[in-house]
Amino acid sequence: MTIRTRFAPSPTGYMHIGNLRTALYAYLVAKKDPNGVFIMRIEDTDQGRLVEGATDIIFDTMKDCGLQHDEGPDVGGEYGPYVQSDRVKDGLYMEYAKKLIHRHGAHYCFCDQEMIDTQRELQEARGESFKFDDPCKALSIEEAEKRTENGEAFVIRQTIPTEGTTSFDDEVFGRITVDNTTLDEQILMKSDGFPTYNFANVIDDHLMGITDVVRGMEYLSSTPKYNLIYEAFDWDIPRYIHCPPVMKNEHEKLSKRNGDASYQDLVAKGYLPQAILNYIALLGWSPEEDKEIFTLDELVQAFNVKHIGTSGAIFDIDKLTWLNGMWLRNMPIDEYHSLIEPYIASAVKGNYDHVKIAKIVQQRANTLVEIPEMLGFFDHFETFDKDLYNNKKMKTNPEISLISLKAAKEVLEQLNDYSEESLHEELLKLPEKLEMKNGQVLFPIRLAITGQQFTPGGAIEIASILGKEETLNRLEQSIEHLEKELA
Repeated sequence: MTIRTRFAPSPTGYMHIGNLRTALYAYLVAKKDPNGVFIMRIEDTDQGRLVEGATDIIFDTMKDCGLQHDEGPDVGGEYGPYVQSDRVKDGLYMEYAKKLIHRHGAHYCFCDQEMIDTQRELQEARGESFKFDDPCKALSIEEAEKRTENGEAFVIRQTIPTEGTTSFDDEVFGRITVDNTTLDEQILMKSDGFPTYNFANVIDDHLMGITDVVRGMEYLSSTPKYNLIYEAFDWDIPRYIHCPPVMKNEHEKLSKRNGDASYQDLVAKGYLPQAILNYIALLGWSPEEDKEIFTLDELVQAFNVKHIGTSGAIFDIDKLTWLNGMWLRNMPIDEYHSLIEPYIASAVKGNYDHVKIAKIVQQRANTLVEIPEMLGFFDHFETFDKDLYNNKKMKTNPEISLISLKAAKEVLEQLNDYSEESLHEELLKLPEKLEMKNGQVLFPIRLAITGQQFTPGGAIEIASILGKEETLNRLEQSIEHLEKELA
């Protein structure tokens, strides 16, 4: 049997991290099968919540992350249309709702919302779970259809057995059994002719041949009702894979309403799509091997639904930042330079070698947006307080630093070959000559030519990028300023 999975988002705004993880897991389950098919389906039946442009956000996100679907609204397929509102126009859901009524799995309901709300309030006041008591259930199908022909508004509700239990197996949570008396008779078709999610997803999953349903564990409580629909139609029930939520902390789910980052927010903050995808794969899933850096192809090979946990996974921005830094540092320098060139260009206007700048930044920056603030010293150099020369780790102070700076200035003035290799060779002769440690020489030089305690790259790399004239100019300014402060 060919594995067929689907990602079925609603176009209601940004791409939630939890939704993206669901898409990733569904993709991985499909692609684990060499012939597996990953489907994109847009579920837009809740017309009141639709956001203009949200569908484009979904497609752009999936493209950025490399989650290419095999069937969908933009690529077609033999099971289309792949947008639910288009399927509504074809009368598809009403057709199946009426079939379900004839199979005793649903019924017409002519009760207004006020009556429903009143029943809910009364039952909840008694401490009971809400279960709709439908006085119209006794109507014959013929009588109900006659009333619809007369223009009376109606909804179609699922008919739940009043006795017994319903069970299903989940790949993550095992076998789950619920009493039918705890299940409410949910609306399947609304009075506007649109299906609810709870009905449309069952019909579409069956008609599109979905074999494996990957979704959040919040749908566990609804799954028994879905299975009653499958059973009423005598359809095969798919394999279920319910995933634990992505958590903000131990008590709160990650949510845009709480100000938590969406996929688009994270990209804007300088995180790579590959790193985001890599990280969210690990939120609730544990690889068998001791490894954390995965490409998408490697995830396909390593992924196993049996290693998905049952408890919520807390989103750790520090862990994502570390992982993002690893992705950046592992890039070939040409690829890395092309990626960060806009960030370098925004911060460095002087005539400096941007490839060399990329090399020193690569080992320091964990996100892309950090890069411009790291490079401000190239265009803006100012003198600074002598106390910055005090560094216990480097065993330096202003007096030691002044000796090192003067000696370095003399060496650089005599240097004809100003390549990084030559700088390295000549400047590293100074510590032995001055009977000092390397840090007592190189730390003051770096500070003197940047004005910054912390910089990407060391004294030698930065001096090479600045060039001989600019390096000497900055050294002279720093030496003069330090001599005045020590006088």
